[in-house]
Amino acid sequence: MGKVKAKIKTPFGEIIIEGENPQEILKTLKNFPEDFMEKTSDIISTKFTPTIAIQLKDVVEVTTEGPVLVTSEKLTHYEAVGLTLYASEGKKNTSAQIKKLLESSGIKSMVPARLNEMTKRGQVFKPDPNRPEFKLTVQGERWIEDDVLAKIRGKVK
Repeated sequence: MGKVKAKIKTPFGEIIIEGENPQEILKTLKNFPEDFMEKTSDIISTKFTPTIAIQLKDVVEVTTEGPVLVTSEKLTHYEAVGLTLYASEGKKNTSAQIKKLLESSGIKSMVPARLNEMTKRGQVFKPDPNRPEFKLTVQGERWIEDDVLAKIRGKVK
């Protein structure tokens, strides 16, 4: 008889146990400490899960195209643009890409006009004037974290 393999799906990934026979797999499972799952999950969540991903759970879904808003909360166009930038790689993106991502989220917005206003408010800036990318300022990041995400989570100040 060949090797026997058991795949166990967990909240943090998959555990694969191999043995010569089913009894060997059961013996291996019995040797796991009782709090193995809890401790492993804690370590993985503190060491490997980025805090932004935790903050954006149920708000933004990262796709191959970029971050798409999935929250059912009613957002202003400014908040939607800000959240999209916040969830984007390096907290920056182009106007055209933000518009495309918002459309994927079901939001139609005049993104260039919103970015222009957000620039005047000090929430975004162009790191390189010769490139089409906009980036959240520190003030913009704070606004997303303290106001927008708090509103979505129901913790309005």
